[in-house]
Amino acid sequence: MGAGAWWLFERQSRELERVASLPTMVSIARFDDGGRPLGVERTLRIHRSDDEWRKRLAVDEFQMTRRADTELAYTGAYWNFHEDGLYRCVCCGSALFESRTKFDSGTGWPSFSEPIARENVVESPDATFGIRRTAVACTLCGGHLGHLFDDGPPPTGMRYCINSAALRFVGRAG
Repeated sequence: MGAGAWWLFERQSRELERVASLPTMVSIARFDDGGRPLGVERTLRIHRSDDEWRKRLAVDEFQMTRRADTELAYTGAYWNFHEDGLYRCVCCGSALFESRTKFDSGTGWPSFSEPIARENVVESPDATFGIRRTAVACTLCGGHLGHLFDDGPPPTGMRYCINSAALRFVGRAG
């Protein structure tokens, strides 16, 4: 990459980071660690610089959530994990999925038939690598979680294919 191209890339990256840091209100469904709903609240979306995220996250967590990377199949902590509880965002702690909706998809990634609350995830088109699919991110912090596919089990028929590194499991509290 030439000096001019690098300068342009850096300038565009700084501008994207600036725009992403502007205050945005979002609705988030809150849940206690027992999975009981606490209500939906309007709050400011969490914005942090890459340097701030790097200080808070492990390298693999940063790569998956802030760079939309994908962990290798059958390597994540939760692909073959069967405890009862909630899966929260590793970046901000928002409740994302329940163990009751987790299923073995045979893909090597944790798979869920639906999120714990529609408000807590954002779905967007993703055409990276020339593949048409739907990216899934955390509503509160914008962290990339994985992708959504329409080959899941009934009743939803959906498969939220999520990186383990994007999740923090919390065992169900009484």
